[in-house]
Formats: sequence, structure tokens, C-alpha cells
Amino acid sequence: MTESTDEDVSFATATDLAGRVRRREVGALELAEHQIARIERLDGDLNAVVVRDFDRALADARKADQTTISTPPDELGPLHGVPVTVKESYDLEGHPTTWGISEFADNVAKSDAEATRRYRRGGGVILGKTNVPLALGDFQSYNRIHGTTNNPWDHTTSPGGSSGGAAAALAAGLSALECGSDIGGSIRNPAHYCGVYGHKPTWGVVPPQGHALPGVMAGPDIAVSGPLARSADDLRLAMDLLAGPEPLDAPGWALRLPEPTKTSLSDYRVAIWADDERAPVSAEISSRAEEVGRLLGDLGATVSTEARPAIDIDVAHRNYMTMLWAILGADLPTAQYRARRLAAGDLDPADHSDAAIAVRAAALSHRAWISTVNRRETLRHAWRAFYDEWDILICPQSATTAMGHDHRPMDERTVEVDGAEQPYFQQIFWAGHAIGGSFPSTVFPTGLSAASMPIGLQAMGAEYHDLTTIEFTRLLAAELGGFTPPPGYS
Repeated sequence: MTESTDEDVSFATATDLAGRVRRREVGALELAEHQIARIERLDGDLNAVVVRDFDRALADARKADQTTISTPPDELGPLHGVPVTVKESYDLEGHPTTWGISEFADNVAKSDAEATRRYRRGGGVILGKTNVPLALGDFQSYNRIHGTTNNPWDHTTSPGGSSGGAAAALAAGLSALECGSDIGGSIRNPAHYCGVYGHKPTWGVVPPQGHALPGVMAGPDIAVSGPLARSADDLRLAMDLLAGPEPLDAPGWALRLPEPTKTSLSDYRVAIWADDERAPVSAEISSRAEEVGRLLGDLGATVSTEARPAIDIDVAHRNYMTMLWAILGADLPTAQYRARRLAAGDLDPADHSDAAIAVRAAALSHRAWISTVNRRETLRHAWRAFYDEWDILICPQSATTAMGHDHRPMDERTVEVDGAEQPYFQQIFWAGHAIGGSFPSTVFPTGLSAASMPIGLQAMGAEYHDLTTIEFTRLLAAELGGFTPPPGYS
């Protein structure tokens, strides 16, 4: 592959690459060899693709080329011959699944995760897996097994977490498509930090089987699996492959996500939520959300900066945080669990701080959990009523652009927002709406900050209208420009 075609291939969309393979303009083996060479040349400083399955990828690519010759183009899979990666937390047969936890360094997967399998079934050539934070529990991606992943836009900053390696690999042109997971912004935060697209699906539409540590069969209640990509078209391609019932449920039900009904940005009704005193964002990010709102208004869309769901936002946020910390604390050792129960009993009932919520949630009774789930159902109804009137809600994903590496204990970290220090986890406020309400959110790039770092925003929509939020961002890319490669990787 010549130098002149390197950038063209390295940053092409998965949709485009699959089309080239089908038309025999490029071979699957040629693409795999090209991507492997890029990883070996460029990933040393990034440390994004930390589990490498190159020999099998090359063998699969050779088989794909044979299939290209023997099969009509319209019968080839939508990812046929395209080199892709998946998050380290997904099982990849023959390789360890560790979640960055040293105790699981020898936890070798006996089969692929369902999401990995669906990418492979669609024709994808799996190159390997990408880095994560310890136990997937951070906005930065580093662990003792695989080390630290850097942001390709600025190596002194993090690519985000927990799908940080995924976003970094996409932005640097090391992979054409990814699969991540999200319980607190883990798809969307890295997409924002690295300038790529990320889709957090409606809860339950992408099966999490094989995205788990040993002994865990049931997926967490509010966590989702979903794609990251360099275009909205690729998000749609990925969702067509990934969405569907768990294998155990497949005999009894099928999924049909509604197709988008609007063909122009002028057809959309869009609410803009640019900032909030509960979790203030930088002026540059809030201004970007407002600018997008003005652009949409100029294009003929119906735009409001005041429309909000008829819910108590504080109650909704507390409910999400309760569910989040209850799930994250479910596997605490017995001694820590008992300590949390004692600590929860000593809290002032009027203390609704995030720290207090975390302590109470880790010792939540089943009775209290049922009440939390009931509040979620009430919120789902309120959000549904809101989305009956509004197609899209645009809001920030995070308080700032990519943060600098900070590996201190998380309770010692803060985030500086326009000169003011905020609690580290306060920014999860913006990620929590779509998780707590179970609806989809697509993060899309809007261009760079004054410091030349990516700014992404969320486009949220009604439950099961995943294809609508993706389509909206596809249309918007024609106005905003979509993905831009970082300097030094083209």
C-alpha cells in the first residue's frame, strides 16, 4: 500500500472499507497487514491495542479474500474483510479477559463474547482488544497488567474510560470499528475525549454475554454494550449487527428498532441543555452546545434552550447514582460490605451527597432496590412524554476536554473547570441521564477547542429510537465536519 493511500485507508470508515473489499478494490489481507503494521509502528506511544491476535486475524483475512472470490458481493457480510477491535473486557477466544485486574491475568476465554461473535459473523477481522481502567471503573484507562493508554491528540492527556483504548485506537487509525460498554459514560466519555463517535444504546438491545468476569452470567441491570466508530454510518452498521436478543432469549422474541422518519435536520425538534449548576461545564463546551443549537435553528429545525422533562432532576440523578453504586458495590468482600452497612447507618438521612449515596447504595436492601427500580420506571414514563414532544436532546458529555493523567486515588482527584475545582465524579451527572432513563445517546464530534482538543456532545433520544439519534448525528456531520484525524497519525 503506497504512502499516498495510507491515510485514505487508515481513516476510512468501516462502511467504506467493506465496500472496497466487496468491489475487490482492496483485499482483506492487504487491509489486515496494513493495520497490523500501523499498530506495530504507532501504538508504542499510545498503548491502545493491548491484546493482539494478529496471527488469527491474518488467517481470517486470507479466508475472507477466498470468500470474496467465491461469493456474490450482495451475500457478503456488512463488515466483510474489515479490521476491527473490541474492548479488553469482552471475551476473545484464547486470550485473557482481565478488566485490568491482576488476579484475572490467567483468565483465558474459551469462546468469543456475543458482541465479538456478531462482529466476526458480520465479516469483521478481529485484530485484538483495547485497554481499559481497573475494573472498568475510571474516566482514565490504565491498569497494572497493560499500563497506561494515552490520548492521540495529546499524550499528556487521557483518552477517557472505560473504553479509552477503543477510542484512542479509532482516532489514531489503528482500527476501523470498536465495541465498548457503558454504565457511567464509558463509551461516550472516550468518544468525546478522542473526537470519535460513540453510541450508548437503549438498555437491553445489545446482549452483554461474554462481557463479564468468571462466575458472572447475568449482565448488570443498567450497563450496556455498544459501538464506537469514526462515523455515524458505522454506528448504524454496528448496531445492525449487535442489536438483538440474548442467545437464551432468541427462540422467543425478536427486536425491531424503529427506522428514522426524518430526512432533513429541519424536520427535527431539538432541545438544548448546555449547562447546569449541578455540574457546571466549561464555557467552551456550553458555548459549543449553544452554537449547535443556533446552527440547527438557522437550518430550520425547531429548537428550544428551555425544554426539559417534567422530572425532578435531583431525584433522577440520585436514583441513577444509587443504582450505579449498588451495582459497582455488589461484589465487595464481606468485611467491606459490613463496614459500609455500619457507615450507612451513621449517615444523616438528609445527606444526599454523592459520597453518602455511594455508601448507602453499597449496602442497599432488596426492598430499597425495588423502590429504586420503581422510581426509574416513573422516570422512564416522564422521559417518554418529553420525547413525544422533542426528537433530540443535546447536552454535554463531560465538564472539560480530555483531562491530564492523574493516577492518584480517585477520592483525591478533582477536575478543574474554568479555574474552579470540581469533585472528580461530579461530571458523571451528564452521562447519567441516558443510563438512569434507559434511553439511547450518541456522542458526536463538533470540532476542536481553542487548545486543539476534541469536543463531543450527546444527542439523546427516546427509548428504542437508537437509529434516530445516530441518523441525526449523520445529518449533522455534513454541517460540522465529523471525525478529524489527530496530527501525527496521518
